[in-house]
Amino acid sequence: MDMDKLVSLCKRRGFIFPSSEIYGGLNGFWDYGPLGVELKNNIKQAWWQDMVRNPPPGPDGEEVVILGVDCAIIMNPRVWEASGHVSGFADPMVDCKKCRKRFRADKVWLAAYVDAEGVSEADLLAVVEQLRTSATAAGTVSQAVASPKLVVPLEADGRDEAERHTLSKTQQKAFKHKPIRLLFPLPQAPASWPRKCPACGEGDLTEPRSFNLMFKTFVGALEDASSVAYLRPETAQGIFVNFKNVLDSSRVKLPFGIAQIGKAFRNEINPRNFTFRSREFEQMEIEFFCHPGESMKWYRYWRDVRKEWYTRLGIRSERLRPREQGKDELAHYSIGTTDIEYLFPFSNEPQELEGVAHRGCFDLSQHQQFSGKDLSYFDEAAWERDKAALGFTSFKEWVKSNPPKEQVEKYQFIPHVIEPSAGADRFTLAVLCEAYDEDEIGGEKRVVMRFHPRLAPIKAAVLPLVNKDGMPERALALYRELKREFPVFYDDSGAIGRRYRRQDEIGTPYCFTIDGQTAEDGTITLRNRDDCVQIRIPIAAAADELRKRIRD
Repeated sequence: MDMDKLVSLCKRRGFIFPSSEIYGGLNGFWDYGPLGVELKNNIKQAWWQDMVRNPPPGPDGEEVVILGVDCAIIMNPRVWEASGHVSGFADPMVDCKKCRKRFRADKVWLAAYVDAEGVSEADLLAVVEQLRTSATAAGTVSQAVASPKLVVPLEADGRDEAERHTLSKTQQKAFKHKPIRLLFPLPQAPASWPRKCPACGEGDLTEPRSFNLMFKTFVGALEDASSVAYLRPETAQGIFVNFKNVLDSSRVKLPFGIAQIGKAFRNEINPRNFTFRSREFEQMEIEFFCHPGESMKWYRYWRDVRKEWYTRLGIRSERLRPREQGKDELAHYSIGTTDIEYLFPFSNEPQELEGVAHRGCFDLSQHQQFSGKDLSYFDEAAWERDKAALGFTSFKEWVKSNPPKEQVEKYQFIPHVIEPSAGADRFTLAVLCEAYDEDEIGGEKRVVMRFHPRLAPIKAAVLPLVNKDGMPERALALYRELKREFPVFYDDSGAIGRRYRRQDEIGTPYCFTIDGQTAEDGTITLRNRDDCVQIRIPIAAAADELRKRIRD
């Protein structure tokens, strides 16, 4: 699929606009238009219904309890000290000294082309390792590696994307022998290689320096150190700091989850790929609290549930894959993380839609330490079961007897957390990419957005065949009936075929057409978007039929 065509359609038909476009826009920020806001809202509502109100049965067939919250975007800055964001939420950044463009250092790759004969790539890589340790080069081959004939700077999300680079015929003519390419991300490349700008190709890049991704602001009238606050970079921490509030007010017992949909903000160094990497985005997150001994069971449960959810909503399995992170990728606190990835058209390798992370007890332990508040969980049922055998009626009195720590933790412990964290904007983009299609109907080309009916911005269009013989009146009556429950569209302008095409292009799954036969027998035409098949149904059954098709 051509990504440019999708971006054009999104602008033309009112799905997504560049933010503040009349002033030249602002990189990394996007506005959702009339159809885009309906699509994104449908995604959020589907997530809330399927994961919060009606989650699938647990791994042993038990009911799963998920409760919702809506936390503030700006919180006490101590929250971000406890979570590690103030000290550690940073990316390495480099700037071009000429064009002033900024890049993440780990997204800049250097493709070095070496002019050497009779050596292999493995031989050259061994020399690179020597250069890293000694920074000196002896011998012809070592000199060729230390000072390659050509070094091309690239901006790429990963090795696969960087490896697509090839030399032009003119560049190849400059080599005596077949050039051997060595490819490294900027931080790992030999220091002797030139570091030019991937954008202008001329300016030198600065040394990498740390760049905190949080947006800083000030609360109150004064702008000093005492009033510093941050726009939240994730929604998760609001859930963690409210763990005890939810536990006490809702009287729930482990295991249970707390869910939130909300905005988050990250000052990305170089936003790109349409809405995929933005500075303002929306997250759909669950923090699922469970007993440490059952945490792996629940980790596997949420990993499988979340992948299956995307498939149910129309993401084809060959473009969707769960990928278990390697040990070198895991966050320091993570016991395991699965990235649910989707192969977007702009990338040669799948990109993350959602992460399902086993966070252990890190977050609650940190907030307990920094706040001084007890965030442990007391398993009252387990204590009631065992207290007679222990010879005590009071847990506090038993603790005073200094039992072993592992025994105490049978009854009072910091819960482990499983976190399915999805991006509402990324899934919206994946849905748009997955839905876009071009086909031919009756010798005529059409663009069609094949949204799952549950996600489609407009569920049905109501169309009078012609504007006479009572057809508009019957069509308007049906439209007014349907719009009480569904987002529907009324269109009486132009030839019926052209009206069908307009609805196909915005992904409307069904069209109800009122024609001459409607006055005779009370039936209307129901047209299906994907195969254009038309059937007749009673006009009185239109709402029930639409309801059934969306549900199924």
